[in-house]
Amino acid sequence: MFELRTERLRLRPIKNSDVSNLMKIFSDPIAMKHYPSTKTEQQAEEWIEWTHNNYNAYNVGLWAVESLETGEFVGQCGIVPQKINDEVLMEIGYLFIREHWGNGYATESAKACLDYGFEKCKYPKLVSLIAPENRPSAAVAKRIGMRKDTQIHKWDRSIDVYAINSY
Repeated sequence: MFELRTERLRLRPIKNSDVSNLMKIFSDPIAMKHYPSTKTEQQAEEWIEWTHNNYNAYNVGLWAVESLETGEFVGQCGIVPQKINDEVLMEIGYLFIREHWGNGYATESAKACLDYGFEKCKYPKLVSLIAPENRPSAAVAKRIGMRKDTQIHKWDRSIDVYAINSY
């Protein structure tokens, strides 16, 4: 696998040893507010396995996001497959440690994933699935050029689908 770099961030493949890093997000009820629940260490290990399966099947997945300045793990961002109305679309997903919210890291890393998805992977469209009440995530999607396309029922609730076509 490879890595992506932005002005301030390095996106690298998630490793098995990232469980403790991921738990900084997964164990925080505020960071996980828009997920069904927080996650256990075992669930974090399963998340890593799912991510590795995406790397193998699609050559993309969630990447660990680290500060170039400090090397610190600040979150995760990447491209993952999502089934939407019987179609598999590629989603840009992002989830960051709460103490790093408000620094523009989600937007910066999501934009890098968008560029990679269109330029290298040649995806015709990218989406982000966002809970309607998750305004900060919707703002990130809008900042990278996505617009609300539709609303679907997934994960036992309504989910807004933000989308952008290849440029």
